[in-house]
Amino acid sequence: MRKIFAGFVLIFYIIGFAYAGWPEKNVTLMVPYAPGGGADTIARLVGGELSKLWGVSVVVENKSGANGVIGSHDVAKSAPDGYKIMLVVGSHVINPILMKSMPFDTERDFTPITQLASSPMVLVVAADGSYGDLNAFISEIKKGPVSLGYSEGQTQLTGELLRQASGGQITPVAYRGGSPLMMDIIGGHVQSGFTSIITALPHVRAGKLRVIGVANKEGTNIFPEAKTFAEVGLPQVDSSNWYGLFGPKNMSDEVIKAISDGLMKVAQGELIESRLKEQGGELAIGGNKAFHDFLAQERMKWMDVARIGEIEAK
Repeated sequence: MRKIFAGFVLIFYIIGFAYAGWPEKNVTLMVPYAPGGGADTIARLVGGELSKLWGVSVVVENKSGANGVIGSHDVAKSAPDGYKIMLVVGSHVINPILMKSMPFDTERDFTPITQLASSPMVLVVAADGSYGDLNAFISEIKKGPVSLGYSEGQTQLTGELLRQASGGQITPVAYRGGSPLMMDIIGGHVQSGFTSIITALPHVRAGKLRVIGVANKEGTNIFPEAKTFAEVGLPQVDSSNWYGLFGPKNMSDEVIKAISDGLMKVAQGELIESRLKEQGGELAIGGNKAFHDFLAQERMKWMDVARIGEIEAK
């Protein structure tokens, strides 16, 4: 019995020692979207700081397509050793609601590691357009249909959530990305659109777009003049553009902890928090259990929105 016990102690010691040295080689941080977007910006910021902390390179790899599905599938097929992880946005949870066929199960084939950051969705219009503020916009959609662009699952369902909460008339218009949507709003081809703060910000600073609505209860300091939907009597329109880290299924608790601990350490510095605030975001590192609970809530919320709106998977 003593020999068996000693054997277990030795095994646990070896495993613990192995994970104490993690990472021992470069880590790939997959961003399953095109370069230059919000997820890519955050991944490169965080990856740079983790590289310094860990003493190995955290290599950001962009593999876009199918609203994040192609790059995510690459991670789902990888070894669960933590050397290939991914940074995704809220549409990772929404994709199964809107897509009939996917090469993986978003719940079973990935290990949620931690939420990293979040920022509210914002409603944007042309700077020289006719909507002076959010109240004027809500009044307009109650009179007749207004076109509202979306570029991915969460922006689509956020628009549907606004339609349901306001009782207004909205004509959804699909785009392949946030950038072309912003350009068409500027050009007057579509009247409005939901997007992330990071996507809207350069155009707002250039004087081409205006943010008139913020989809959370607190608002955002970066657009202090924009009202929240709660302020105009629509608190249901609450949509957080979140960023989260996932790995393939069956990752060990030890590796999850090593990654989470690394993020917590680099987040204590001022660089990441200040850069996120410049982009209208904030840190939201809450640990593995909190992330699991958050994901479950998000799934139920958006499933209900799609069901009520009779939006079927295609």
